[in-house]
Amino acid sequence: MRIDIISAVPSLMESFFGHSIIKRSIDKQLLELNIIDLRSYGLNNYNQIDDYQYGGGAGMVLMVEPLFNCIQDLMTKVKYDEIIYLTPDGIPYKQKTANSLSLKKSLLLIAGHYKGIDQRIRDHFVTMEISVGDYVLSGGELAAAIMADTIGRLIPGVLNDETSALEDSFQDGLLAPPVYSRPADFNGWLVPEILLSGHEEKISEWRLNQSIEKTRLRRPDLLDENL
Repeated sequence: MRIDIISAVPSLMESFFGHSIIKRSIDKQLLELNIIDLRSYGLNNYNQIDDYQYGGGAGMVLMVEPLFNCIQDLMTKVKYDEIIYLTPDGIPYKQKTANSLSLKKSLLLIAGHYKGIDQRIRDHFVTMEISVGDYVLSGGELAAAIMADTIGRLIPGVLNDETSALEDSFQDGLLAPPVYSRPADFNGWLVPEILLSGHEEKISEWRLNQSIEKTRLRRPDLLDENL
């Protein structure tokens, strides 16, 4: 799988992608990840990529021309399944979206910055607009890193135990159950006996009931979605 990310500040993501799950997927050649510096397509001697917005108002906007040139150049080399703009006014990002995107061959992510990108890029290139939460980040780089991580870990072969991702929160519309590790008794705090029983069917039933109860208490909206 290939993920390309257009960024005005690529250095914000370099450390993140150099570690953990994403690094493992890259090292295994299961994921090709490229960070494209938008300034390399900037205008004039200053490599300008932003300007004031028409109509007035505070804040700069990523200009149409550098983005157009960058996307056009990339599209001569790659046929993207989706071109995704990370923006607070996009659709909420959920696990089922990550699952779907992990089946694609190539994705282009556009990390917004300042007040956002020129609307004409959204109108003519972008196929999906995604928000990672109901808040505003200083730039879309963190959002792009979140997406790359959630998608990359789903690629077969990335996790040592591929069933691990299937047991994560949201995969089945529920929050994950409590987890425990050794020792079984710490300061008198005991691990539930059922988890020590070795009875797989009963353990699975206990975990499901715990997931349902946790979801009912913390995220009842998820239960409503699955009714």
